[in-house]
Amino acid sequence: MGSETTFITGALSTQAVEDAFKSHFQGLLRYAHTIIRDELMAEEMVQNVFYKLWKNREDVGIDRSISAYLYRSVYHECLNHLKHLKVKAAYQAHAARAMENLNNAADKLRLKELEEKLETALKELPEQCRTIFQMSRFEELKYMEIAGRLGISVKTVENQMGKALKLLRSKLADLLPIFFIFLFNL
Repeated sequence: MGSETTFITGALSTQAVEDAFKSHFQGLLRYAHTIIRDELMAEEMVQNVFYKLWKNREDVGIDRSISAYLYRSVYHECLNHLKHLKVKAAYQAHAARAMENLNNAADKLRLKELEEKLETALKELPEQCRTIFQMSRFEELKYMEIAGRLGISVKTVENQMGKALKLLRSKLADLLPIFFIFLFNL
């Protein structure tokens, strides 16, 4: 039964499957490994072929040599596995892109919400307080430069900045976690 020229017609006996396993397993394993390039998966492919042969031994109709049948079966089992890996990789790449797009959209939404609330909070500040804050944070001016431009003392600028920061902190306290998440995702 172990020779490559053994021909089978009709149902296989338990002994025929066992003989085919003993005589062809190692050769089929090497063949599968050349296709898959993964020793464990190659072994699994060959085992799958023998499992299916065993399970369907009563109904299998081999009209050629058992060797040709087994090599053809291993070939198709390996190709199906490789196709599955391709589909899986494509899906994972698609899912990663979708998550990235979702994260970008969520980040944009959070940033927009943060900007809107900051703008609202700034509008609620007293005029001088708001002006000093904007000059300090948005124009990046030093306290002395702000004092010079507005014709007030540096101490007044310091006091107004302290007041602005305290008011903004209280108005934006609920957004601080979103702000930190946004900063760390950049």
